[in-house]
Amino acid sequence: MENEEIKDPPSGGKEEIFPSADAELEAMFRAGLHFAYSRSRRHPKMSSYMYGIKNNVEVFELSKVRECLRSAEGFFAKIGERKGNILLVGTKPSVGPLVKEMGLNLNLPYVSERWVGGTLTNGKVIRERIKFFEDLKRKKESGELEKYTKKERLGLSRKIEALERYLGGIVNIKNDLDAIFIVDPKEEKTALHEALNVKLPIVAILSSDNDPSGILYPIPSNDTAVSSIAYITQRLTEAYRDGSRRALAS
Repeated sequence: MENEEIKDPPSGGKEEIFPSADAELEAMFRAGLHFAYSRSRRHPKMSSYMYGIKNNVEVFELSKVRECLRSAEGFFAKIGERKGNILLVGTKPSVGPLVKEMGLNLNLPYVSERWVGGTLTNGKVIRERIKFFEDLKRKKESGELEKYTKKERLGLSRKIEALERYLGGIVNIKNDLDAIFIVDPKEEKTALHEALNVKLPIVAILSSDNDPSGILYPIPSNDTAVSSIAYITQRLTEAYRDGSRRALAS
């Protein structure tokens, strides 16, 4: 179907996408970073990143993808040097676990289940909800909820579980965010809109159907496949860590 992302390699193979031997491009090819969508779905502003069409599916020019990814890595490294704060966002089923893993590995705030409206534009309300969530957790752990009936405790436990899904990754969010990282801004349109409103620098993985306007560091790439997202998040994770290590060594 035309509206489905095709995961099989286009005919012609890697030699047609990057003719010279290059280990880095080879790894990007194996991870599937080059897969885009059909031409009819392409946003006009993504045209410059495209290589061509194979089997009615567009593919990204991997040398341009690499250039964009390296720029994003440099930005992550600079923030890592000062132990800066980056909010990581990705809620699609194939994306959420990878974003959560990245957040936990770097001790950065993340949203992997559902974006809570106002996270960036209504900090007072978000902080109140986080405080309520943490207070509920504390009461449960200390046994203070035992005074309630079994039915009431069950309801509170379910509320804690729901809040954990939506707020658990941003309990350590700070007002002084340095940037936001978004996987598929078209999918995360509310997060994108809020980030633009507060003029927060944006790094994003975006496929050919996205509008890159306003994104400081766009990474044109397959924004659905686990292998592609994992490749990019791992490189950005290492870039942040490299920055942190340089700061410690200086």
